[in-house]
Amino acid sequence: MESFELAGAAGSGAVLITWPDFPLEGPGAGALLKAAGLSLRDAPKLGARTSADMRRLTDGAVAAIVSTDPFDASVFTACPTLRVIARVGVGVDSIDVPAASAAGVAVTTTPGANERTTAEHAVALMLACVRRVVEHDGAVRSGRWARTGRHVPRELAGQTVGLVGYGRIGKLVAGCLAPFGVRLVVCDPNERAGEEAEQLELDELLATADIVSIHVPLQPDTRGLIGARELRLMGRDAILINTARGGIVDEQALLAALEHGRLGAAALDVFESEPPSCERLFALHNVVLTPHTGGISEQSVARMLGQATSSVLAALRGERPFGLVNDEVLAHARWRPRAGAATEVQW
Repeated sequence: MESFELAGAAGSGAVLITWPDFPLEGPGAGALLKAAGLSLRDAPKLGARTSADMRRLTDGAVAAIVSTDPFDASVFTACPTLRVIARVGVGVDSIDVPAASAAGVAVTTTPGANERTTAEHAVALMLACVRRVVEHDGAVRSGRWARTGRHVPRELAGQTVGLVGYGRIGKLVAGCLAPFGVRLVVCDPNERAGEEAEQLELDELLATADIVSIHVPLQPDTRGLIGARELRLMGRDAILINTARGGIVDEQALLAALEHGRLGAAALDVFESEPPSCERLFALHNVVLTPHTGGISEQSVARMLGQATSSVLAALRGERPFGLVNDEVLAHARWRPRAGAATEVQW
């Protein structure tokens, strides 16, 4: 494997690792970082964290390869040595990106590494709900043979599936659904559907679809996008799938709709607070829950960790890293273009 020598002070320092099961030993991402003269500070994120936790964990680090840890302005102020945050995944809602740019900290993601994995998971959740897999599994385990009457499942074929968001993941979901013979409707102000789908406004999509699957990022204009009003537009037998971000759906409104029979079922891979601790949610029989694993597979994790590690090494070498989300950081005084190399930087 290729090893790197970092120029100047970038050739030493600690890399904070919060992604669980990062390969610290043996060949792979950890070996690449060590070969570059960097030490590894392992602090896997297994539960909720605060910015105070991150100030402590990041102290003295030059880079971080992270999960959904919170990085706000106070973290950047407390850790002036930090140069790059490599987010394993594509969501940066846990990172104050403008504050990172102001501090001269590059923020990267791993675009493309887990999109198909997420699409497959969304379709798996649809099938789990339509076929009532979790409910039937629980019945068999408890000694009940519940397969008639109200326990009879549905078919995915012939259903109308609405995709809220039709970017790369939404399009992959559409491709995965093609063999099932569903009617596809989509809502995305920035992406136009082709012949494979019908374009609708959000309200019409919610009122039309048997299954609604969310594929938009969490940002100010999508937070609470699906609230009590929107849920009332959906049919009483409709199913809501969320593999995007928990904050896009008003969780309390969703709980009320499910508890009062105003919604057929839901499948959630993401939650407003992770891990969730809501007993009302756990008590519902018509909800499928997974622990934010939509984008995680053996293959996608290997791709994401490889990209994140390469981005850290590139940034510390003074190069523009892959997956950079805050181009404006290049205007910071920390980043000075080398003569004749406009896309490279040095610290």
